[in-house]
Amino acid sequence: MKLPDPITLSSGLTAEIEEDQWVPGSIQLVVDGTPQSHVNLRDPGELFFEYVRRIGHVIDLFRMPGAPISALHLGGGAFTLPRYIEATRPGSRQQVIEIEGALVDLVREAAPLPKRASIRVRRGDAREVLARLPAGMHGAMDLVVVDIFAGAQTPAHVSSVEFYELVQPLLSSGGMVVVNAADGKGLPFVRGQAATLASLFDSVAAIAEPQVLKGRRFGNVVLLAWDAEQAGDGLDWLPRLLAGGPHPARLLAGREFADFARGAKPVTDATAVTSPAPARELFD
Repeated sequence: MKLPDPITLSSGLTAEIEEDQWVPGSIQLVVDGTPQSHVNLRDPGELFFEYVRRIGHVIDLFRMPGAPISALHLGGGAFTLPRYIEATRPGSRQQVIEIEGALVDLVREAAPLPKRASIRVRRGDAREVLARLPAGMHGAMDLVVVDIFAGAQTPAHVSSVEFYELVQPLLSSGGMVVVNAADGKGLPFVRGQAATLASLFDSVAAIAEPQVLKGRRFGNVVLLAWDAEQAGDGLDWLPRLLAGGPHPARLLAGREFADFARGAKPVTDATAVTSPAPARELFD
């Protein structure tokens, strides 16, 4: 497999596409030494990273299986989840917002998107692009995935109440926001995101590996947010997220989620901070 040369992004970080030696027909996007995306080109319906698999299970369960959805992805990476949705929910309408135009070109050169897929890419900063999306997108998105990283960290300006206030109006009836947040000891960043979402949405839940949720090791927490008036207070498919793996897993909802977020305050533009960086040896 001939892959394009590494590139330097506008942030100064280096991005490259690597062939996965252990999964035939797969590639990995690495930015500044951090693996950011994994794509099985032979089977886009197979997800590799743990947190991406958890998001994949949400995509599988929150609507009738196989039915097309409308989805907005904030953060493109190697387009792992747009490819997954196209593979598992053909006919879906999707849009991706990615700040690094050169990264979009790199990924498309190494792994072109399926020609039949309805996937539109908008280039620019997620928050700036959200503010100028056409009115026709308001109330039209079944799913908004927030997976924004500059290298291994989430920028502060896409973690605040003001940011999510731009996301919320885009949701259709019963629509859901899914956020990938990474954090370490004590989970101050994740708990801040939990409180932020809880200040805007009727219901919020979190799912991750138990030791990560306890703040004992660095890892990814997937946060789900929706409005009870639209989707109902108790979504009966939530417990099935645990059964779907990866294992071990724990889901926090209702009182358990409230206990998890207790003491954390919603993040505003005035208080927002960049998420913590993982230790370099985590990916060695």
